[in-house]
Amino acid sequence: MTAITRSRVAVSAFFFLPGLCFASWASRIPDISAKLGMNSGQLGQLLLAIPAGSLVSLPLAGWLVSTWGSRRTVLLASVLYACFLPLLGWAGSFWTLAPALALFGLAGNLLNISVNTQAIGVQQFYGKPIMGSFHGLWSLAGFLGGALGTLLIGLHQPPLHHFLLVLGVCLGIAAWAYGDTLREDVGGQTTGLSLRKPDPYLLRIGLIAFCGMMSEGAMFDWAGVYFQKVVRPDADLVTAGYVACMSTMALGRFLSDYFTHRFGSMRMLQLSSALIVSGLTLAVGLPHLVPAVGGFLLIGFGIASVVPLSYSAAGRATSVSPGVALALVSTIGFLGFLLGPPLIGFLAQLFTLRVAFGMVALVAAGIGVLASLPNPVPVRAVPAAG
Repeated sequence: MTAITRSRVAVSAFFFLPGLCFASWASRIPDISAKLGMNSGQLGQLLLAIPAGSLVSLPLAGWLVSTWGSRRTVLLASVLYACFLPLLGWAGSFWTLAPALALFGLAGNLLNISVNTQAIGVQQFYGKPIMGSFHGLWSLAGFLGGALGTLLIGLHQPPLHHFLLVLGVCLGIAAWAYGDTLREDVGGQTTGLSLRKPDPYLLRIGLIAFCGMMSEGAMFDWAGVYFQKVVRPDADLVTAGYVACMSTMALGRFLSDYFTHRFGSMRMLQLSSALIVSGLTLAVGLPHLVPAVGGFLLIGFGIASVVPLSYSAAGRATSVSPGVALALVSTIGFLGFLLGPPLIGFLAQLFTLRVAFGMVALVAAGIGVLASLPNPVPVRAVPAAG
């Protein structure tokens, strides 16, 4: 195995790790919410702690990645992210869970920026699109994390025991993969990750990522709650929608590089938008087990390509280095991932959860609109492999 292949495997492992952590938390949100006696509005307020922590992390992420490099930052962030997870299961009230979620959000965004900087570097060495496969590992971890959550719920294991198990697995992954991560970042520096104003091209790509990741965040945090409170299947099927969405998202990301090469990025984004809107319309219009699961399968396929395409487009920008462009777009997109779930909680409290999911469909439609707008696309040439 060549050094760059080992680096690809290592970076893939660091995509799998946060996917497993976040999916573990997401799969237990209904349990934790019920244990604390929270309604949809209170849950929405609580989920604001994650974007609050993420925003606090932005200047820290910029300083760490530019000073330490993404390699050491990935290790620090992954260990912190995994270690903060059991705090979410230990917390016994709103006021203990909120700061734990803020720390979880801080470490998550730090890991998001640093690992995607690593991914851009590996893709540059390969000279072809491989970003979809990295994000496919994140989604595969989401599917497996949801399945593990379903299993442990069925075995009546409390969230704390679940999260301690995941902590052990993640620390093992980090220890195994760290040695093969890239030692130098593409572009040689990433100064100003969080503070630089994006140019119109990067802003457009960032808004596409924002819409896609808001839709994705809604599925992670609210799919289980939607099934629990709206679809109302048997207790052991509450996670069916979440698992359905994660499975097709993972499959779609592993296939996305091939279809992007064949049909082009903009057409893929338009198709993604249509799939998300169609799936949400089906799940909201027919909130019964079979059509709702079918809708969530479509949503997963639609979400699959949006983030990899956005990040790949950011890496081809000519106005800044790939690492800086990626960080700008990922930061805008990640805010959608984090702000969407609490917004759904507020809308569900004001109206209903079905109305809130209808709002997500409108946001997803924005992906297709933004992808269809005429816009000069500055593109950095992709180097030949080898």
